[in-house]
Amino acid sequence: MAFGWIDEQAELRRRAGLVRTLRPRPADSPLLDLASNDYLGLAHHPEVAEGAAGAARTWGGGSTGSRLVTGTTELHTELERELAEFCGFEAALVFSSGYAANLAAVTTLGPHGSLIVSDALNHASLIDGCRLARGATQVVGHADPDGVRKALGTHEGPAVVVSDTVFSVDGDAAPLAALAEAGRERGAGLLVDDAHGLGVLGDGGRGAPYAAGLAGADDVVVTATLSKSLGSQGGVVLGPARVIDHLVNAARTFIFDTGLAPAAAGAALAALRLLRREPGRAARAREVAAELHARLTAAGLEAVRPDAAVVSVRAPSPEQAVRWAADCRTAGLAVGCFRPPSVPDGISRLRLTARADLSGAEIERAVRVIGKTRP
Repeated sequence: MAFGWIDEQAELRRRAGLVRTLRPRPADSPLLDLASNDYLGLAHHPEVAEGAAGAARTWGGGSTGSRLVTGTTELHTELERELAEFCGFEAALVFSSGYAANLAAVTTLGPHGSLIVSDALNHASLIDGCRLARGATQVVGHADPDGVRKALGTHEGPAVVVSDTVFSVDGDAAPLAALAEAGRERGAGLLVDDAHGLGVLGDGGRGAPYAAGLAGADDVVVTATLSKSLGSQGGVVLGPARVIDHLVNAARTFIFDTGLAPAAAGAALAALRLLRREPGRAARAREVAAELHARLTAAGLEAVRPDAAVVSVRAPSPEQAVRWAADCRTAGLAVGCFRPPSVPDGISRLRLTARADLSGAEIERAVRVIGKTRP
C-alpha cells in the first residue's frame, strides 16, 4: 500500500508520546497567552492591524508574483529601508518567512568550497540551510568560540560562522562578540539569526547584534523574522549592500517565491514605527521574563535564567510535559511544550514567552497555575 510506512511512524510517535496535533484558536481566546512569540504585544495592536488593513486596501490581498517580477511594491522597499536603518545595517531584503530568509542566507553564503561552522543548537531553519548549502558543514558545541576556532583551523578558503543570537528553546544568548572575533582571526564571516533578539535586545529593541557592537560590520549578516516582536509575518536579511545584492541574484527562496503579502509588510512597518516611538517595550519584555524566572524558581521549579524573553521550565518527561501543558490550558493558561525532536538535548520543557503587555497580576496568575499543575 502506498505510504504504508506512515502508519508505522505514527504508531512509533504515539508510543513515544510525541504525537502533535493542530489546535485552532478562536479570535477571542480566553486563555492567558504565554505560548506565542508576540514579545511586544503588538500582534493585536490597533496601529498594527490598521497597517495590515490599509496595505491590503491599497495593494490588494497578495503581492501577485515573485519579488523580481511583480512582487516588490513601494511598501516592501520602504520596510526594507526602515529595517536596515533601525538595526544599523547598510541594506535589508524582505522574504515571505523567517525560514525562507535563513535558507537564503546560509545557502548563498556557504557555496561549494566553503566551510559553514554551525552551533549544535541552531534553529531547524539554519540546520536545513546547512544541509542545502553546497559548502561543507562542521557542527560545533553550543556557544563555543574555541570550538569555532578549531573548526575554522581545519579549512583553507571561504568560511562562515552560523548561530542563533538567542536560542529558542532555553532563551540563552550566544557570545556574539567572541564568535565574531573567532571568525575574524580566520577571515570568516558571521551569520546570525536574531529572530528572538529583534525587538527585545539592544537599544530600543534594535537587536542582539546591535547590542554586541556588530551592527553594520562588513563581515556580519543578520537574519530575523517579522512574526515575533513585530507581530506580523515574514523574514528579513540585513547586511552589507553587496551581500544583499548577492542574495537578490542567487537566493532561490527569494527568486522563486512569491513576495511577502502587502498586509504583512504593512503590519510589520507599523509595528516597527510604533517600537521606535515606544522603545521601552523592549526593556519591559526583558523585565517580565526576569520576573517570571524569579517567581518560578522561588516556587521550586527548574527554570533557565532568560537572556531575552524566553523562559524555559524543565519537565520530567515528554509525556509529563504534554500533560503539564494540557493541565495549564485547562486552568486558563497557554504555554509552549517543547519535546524531542524539537529539543536536541532530549530534555522536555514548558516554554514560556514573556510579553511586554503582561501585567503583574497576569504574571502572578501564570506562576500560580504552572506551580499548581506541576507533575
